[in-house]
Amino acid sequence: MAKRKVYLDNSATTYTRPEVVEAMLPYYTNIYGNASSVHSFGQDAKNALTEARKKFAQLINAESSDEIIFTSCGTESDNMAIIGLLEATNGKHIITSQLEHHAVLHTCKYLETCGYKVDYIPVDSSGIIKLDVLKEKITDDTTIISIMHANNEIGVIEPIEEISKIIKELNSTRKNQIFFHTDAVQTAGKIKLDVQKLGIDLLSVSAHKFYGPKGVGALYVKQGTKISPILHGGHHENGLKPGTENIAGIVGMTKALELANNEIESENKKCSMLREKLKTGILNLIPKSIINTDFSNSVSSILNVSFESVEGESLLLMLDMQGIAVSTGSACASGSTEPSYVLKSIGLDPVTAQGTIRFSLGRQNTHEDIAYVLEVLPKIVEKVRQMSPVWNKR
Repeated sequence: MAKRKVYLDNSATTYTRPEVVEAMLPYYTNIYGNASSVHSFGQDAKNALTEARKKFAQLINAESSDEIIFTSCGTESDNMAIIGLLEATNGKHIITSQLEHHAVLHTCKYLETCGYKVDYIPVDSSGIIKLDVLKEKITDDTTIISIMHANNEIGVIEPIEEISKIIKELNSTRKNQIFFHTDAVQTAGKIKLDVQKLGIDLLSVSAHKFYGPKGVGALYVKQGTKISPILHGGHHENGLKPGTENIAGIVGMTKALELANNEIESENKKCSMLREKLKTGILNLIPKSIINTDFSNSVSSILNVSFESVEGESLLLMLDMQGIAVSTGSACASGSTEPSYVLKSIGLDPVTAQGTIRFSLGRQNTHEDIAYVLEVLPKIVEKVRQMSPVWNKR
């Protein structure tokens, strides 16, 4: 039996904070009306929805609560932003990056089958989008540029404000406006989101990444940005998201973001210390380890490491047997035997990429957790390497 349980997969999902659960409970028990109903039960629910929308808008510095659309998750928000905008504007051309989450990449691949043109911008060795290539790919037909705020595998933070300035400068002389969307699923709760400072038109978040409940997300849509619904069947969420609102989830997500925003500085400081301890320990104790996360420009919670001549899935399973939960990359790519497309994009060779683990820290992690990982991990890597024909040929 494992000596302790250590959860280091917080980029896949986080636990729901007790304060968040407490805030949600009344909407499962006493205030359970449908927010679209005109009776008092429904109006109580509608009031909670209205207040949550106002609060959420304030938390990301939106100008109006009307700019907030509540969704079921970050993936739905991404789909709504890209497909909804293209349909509303009769757009033809999308620009994104090679590093995006599958919620964006798969949406773009689908849109290519529908006749849309998509350009996937390459990144440098640290994962930063190549701005010169981005500028070259913009045409008169370009309708939307979608670049994630921070990558879910290596944690790199993209230059969103700089991209926004490029777009605004172009829009000042263009007939057809370019709209800018960012997937901020990995930065909400870790970086204080300010949609006005970022200079974006659309922004996606998901509650379960910042200690909120699963099954609820949000899409910020700047005033004046037209999008069409991608689902049909009701007038909810300004006619953009049909279906009865998840009031408990919406209240919980808003509470979770409020708590996270209040603790960003202290949590980032703690995670940075733990991540540095983990990185230093790995480099000192395990030869042929490669750090894929740029510590100078990444969210503080993610450490992506490759171990030469090791199969990542074997590491994951053996660590799990010792009570340590990690991932080999994005949770949405689980089950894939292919090397991570993110690591391929930054130039890592496919064999080394197969031996990669993502550690993602959270507010519950401690120095004792890291010490335990550094006690267990070197032995496991050595054991896996002894079974590797590649390692034994060295």
